[in-house]
This record gives sequence, C-alpha cells and structure tokens, in this order.
Amino acid sequence: MRFGLLALIITAFSSSAYAQVIVFGTGLARDCYEAAETSRLTANEAIETCTVALTQQTMSRDDRVSTLVNRGILYMRNGNFTRAMNDYNNALDFAPEMGEAYLNIGAAYIYQREYDAALTALNRAIDLETTDIWAAYYNRGIAHEQTGDLTSAYWDFVRSQELNPESELPARQIARFTVEERPVEQPGEPGFR
Repeated sequence: MRFGLLALIITAFSSSAYAQVIVFGTGLARDCYEAAETSRLTANEAIETCTVALTQQTMSRDDRVSTLVNRGILYMRNGNFTRAMNDYNNALDFAPEMGEAYLNIGAAYIYQREYDAALTALNRAIDLETTDIWAAYYNRGIAHEQTGDLTSAYWDFVRSQELNPESELPARQIARFTVEERPVEQPGEPGFR
C-alpha cells in the first residue's frame, strides 16, 4: 500500500495536543490532502474539495482510502465527529488493516472524551504498526492519563519520544511526571499480597 504520511498536531479542548495522520493522494485526492495539510481553505471549502474528489473522480483504492481519511480529519477539525468516524470507517471498509485510520479514530474519541474507546482504537493502530506509530503512543498516553492510568501514560509518552525524538510533544508530557523507584515485593516477603 503506498501511503505517504505526515503527522499533524492540533490543539483541542485542553493544553494537550492530539496527533492525527494525513494521507497523500493524487489528482483531486491530492488537493484534498493539501487542504487538510495547509488549512489555506476554510473547513467547508476543504471538505467540499474532498467530497468532489470522492464523488467526481475515478481514483485508485489507495487514493479513495486516503481521501476518506483526510476528509475525516477535516470533519473532525470542524467538530463533526459523526461524519469523521463515518469516513474513517468507510476507509477501513476498503483497507481494514490501515493503522492510520485507527490512529485518527483514536484521536476523534479523545476529542469526545471517550477514552476507553480511544484506547481500543489506538491499541489497534499500534498492533498494525501505523506509519506514525509515535503519534499512536502519544495519543494512547493521553487516553491512559485521562482514565487515571498514569503509569501506562508515562511509558507511552516515553515510547513516543523514543520513536520520534525530534518531537517536543512527548518530552513536554514526560516533564510533567515525577518518577519514584519503589522496591517490588516478592512472594514470601512480609507485606506481599
């Protein structure tokens, strides 16, 4: 499958940022990609560009999948999570092993504060080894933190940083944590449960 990917970071309802993945295409699909990447068009104009590509252009399966994901991102930015999820799920109908779609589904669930659903989608993105896997770990760290699993959140941010040391996002998250080493009790020791 030929998907070129670019991580796009956006800010949502808090000081945290969530990573999304934009997918390249050709022709009108490329116009849709550029609309999603550059934000030079209004959200509605960009969505219309993608819709025209999907409805009026003969395109390869890969370009159709890419365009659905990119339009989903535009819908998500516009706050229309139902349509975003529809596009991501339609992309998965064509390419069920597309980790990038699951990564974006996870981001959409985070925006909607549905953290358990986000974890499920992000785990699938990681299992499928999405191209920008660092973003899946980063988003999963956010979801873990929001569910109260701070240990898993910390380790996801660490893994995200290892996979993409150039990104400042995981480093900023890691810096918020204080790590204490504690001895692990072994079976047979006093206090072991």
